Amino acid sequence: MNGAFFGDLLQSISDRGRKLLTRRTNAVTRSADFVVLCEDLLSGRGEASGVALAREILNRYAALTIGPRTAFFEALARQFGPDRARMERAIAAWQADPSDATAAEVHQAAEPRRQELFRRLNLAPGGTAALVRMREHLLDAMAHRSDLAVVDADFVHLFSSWFNRGFLVLRDIDWSTPANILEKIIRHEAVHKIRSWDDLRRRIDPDDRCCFAFFHPALNDEPLIFVEVALTSGIPGAIEPILAADRETLDANGVDTAVFYSISNCQRGLSGVSFGNFLIKQVVEEISRDNSRLKTFVTLSPVPGFASWLKRERQSGLLRALTEEDRETLSALDTEGWWQNEATRDALEEPLKRAAAWYFLHARNARGLPADPVARFHLGNGARLERINYLADLSENGLQQSYGIMVNYLYDLDDIEKNHEAYAESRIVVAANPVKKLARPGPTGDLIPLSNNA
Repeated sequence: MNGAFFGDLLQSISDRGRKLLTRRTNAVTRSADFVVLCEDLLSGRGEASGVALAREILNRYAALTIGPRTAFFEALARQFGPDRARMERAIAAWQADPSDATAAEVHQAAEPRRQELFRRLNLAPGGTAALVRMREHLLDAMAHRSDLAVVDADFVHLFSSWFNRGFLVLRDIDWSTPANILEKIIRHEAVHKIRSWDDLRRRIDPDDRCCFAFFHPALNDEPLIFVEVALTSGIPGAIEPILAADRETLDANGVDTAVFYSISNCQRGLSGVSFGNFLIKQVVEEISRDNSRLKTFVTLSPVPGFASWLKRERQSGLLRALTEEDRETLSALDTEGWWQNEATRDALEEPLKRAAAWYFLHARNARGLPADPVARFHLGNGARLERINYLADLSENGLQQSYGIMVNYLYDLDDIEKNHEAYAESRIVVAANPVKKLARPGPTGDLIPLSNNA
């Protein structure tokens, strides 16, 4: 049974259910009371009427503006938590008889009613996509409403199951991919903007370029996450040669390295649901089968938090592993167009790379994790911080967020599991020796306490 047939089947059930519901729900739907509609959906038992009511709720939700949507989320937080009376009974039963059966009832009673509500809404045609959009709205509301976090936790819990790796399909994105999907690749590219259809073609059509995306059967033509890959000779130290319009295409005999230079999430409503680790590992398997000459798998990654961190450290005077001379040299970063002056550019290279090495190895956020979000992602997937590249991204965004610094993370297939365990258990940043040496104290040996700002 394919996805299209199943969708048509649900649509048919929904249409029939709407007829059954007409008399029973007219008064409720006229009242525009979402809480009543949701309670009705939870109390109902008939599948046909349930599908129809779920569709009714989602259709009406789609027409809401920001204020009513927030009120709906408030109701979900306040009125659709666990059934407290049932939970108290279950706890009492378990205390009287601590068996597997009474423990299971405690578990079921503790589940917020919101989760069952979302499951039933998901039965409507297009329900999964609607719920993903609903969470996007919730994330917007949570910018000012921390009390809605309980609703978000239930979304993440369910989405982590619904978008389990076992349900995802990896597709090769090439020039023959349907245009509506290619348009979404262009729109959602978050690292290196795709400026035209010609630009897209240069990234996915040549033999030494490829792109892969994960899809879910419930979101048929909606990519969840995609990765762009360049096949190169050696590890690249800058992004411009990879994206250059006039570059020469390498043949299969001339490549030995696969470079993951852009990974972009397409569904903001699925934030917090991890796909990237599975994506990289499966892409490595795919391209290794097609080209046995590939021996090295690396990223060319941005460093989105480095510039803001370094500015704070310089202002606070709490930067360490740099000499007074280095700190004086770094003041040139405040000069407009500093990277265009050869003398300034050369003078900044070593102190800036030392600061970057310290940032990666020692800077932590409030949770004690590496300050850089891209570092957290790749280190958590078992990569090694391999190299720091100076002036590797001279785009406006690259200079603004990292003073042009980019890094290579190496995915050594023999060490991935070991590196992952070191990071997961002890938050160890696995790095190549040249990076570690960069982070050592400067010539004076002065160490000034490090700020934990992230």
